Amino acid sequence: MGRILLVLFIIVPALELWTIVEVGKRIGGWQTFLVIVLTGIVGAYLAKKEAARVWAYAQRDMASGIVPTRAILDGICVFAGGVFLISPGFLTDIAGILLVLPFTRALFRNLLLVWIQRLLASGRPFFFFRR
Repeated sequence: MGRILLVLFIIVPALELWTIVEVGKRIGGWQTFLVIVLTGIVGAYLAKKEAARVWAYAQRDMASGIVPTRAILDGICVFAGGVFLISPGFLTDIAGILLVLPFTRALFRNLLLVWIQRLLASGRPFFFFRR
């Protein structure tokens, strides 16, 4: 867990800052700022659109009496992608786009499914609910 937190809170922001500085050197400061703001706006719109689509799929499955497993996994991916797209930076924007777009989201959905299946098969509880 400590390694994951190290990556999330130190290495990723450092790489983002380095990328922003390098892009700023190449295209200029204001242009870099505008690209970051534009990707945030477009990313929020795209995430909202895909979330509505995933929600419609989940409702359709539930109306048919089917557990919406795929829609839930897609929802997790779209949520994570939306968070990445709203956060400033080019690397997180790339990750966010890959998680939000339907044709690339399938890869991440399958990886998430395999990860959850392995955790459940190992017998280790990893979901904690508080009431």
